[in-house]
Amino acid sequence: MTQYGTLRAWAFISTLVGVFGMILAAIGAIVWAFEVDGFWQTIGVLLIGLPVAVFIATLPIALAQALRAIADVGDTVSAR
Repeated sequence: MTQYGTLRAWAFISTLVGVFGMILAAIGAIVWAFEVDGFWQTIGVLLIGLPVAVFIATLPIALAQALRAIADVGDTVSAR
């Protein structure tokens, strides 16, 4: 049994937040693209705004991977 269950639980929660954040960021950017006036502003939203929003939304997933890695290292060290 692992002593790092809390880290793994928070990693799971952070992953869920990241996935829902990515979905909502994509939906929000598409709605934003419909709301702007002009072809070039729409292209700007889709080519700049959408990737930036999705990138920022992936930060909780990166945090979850770091938490899982810390838990794995802790399990490995405590097993020795």
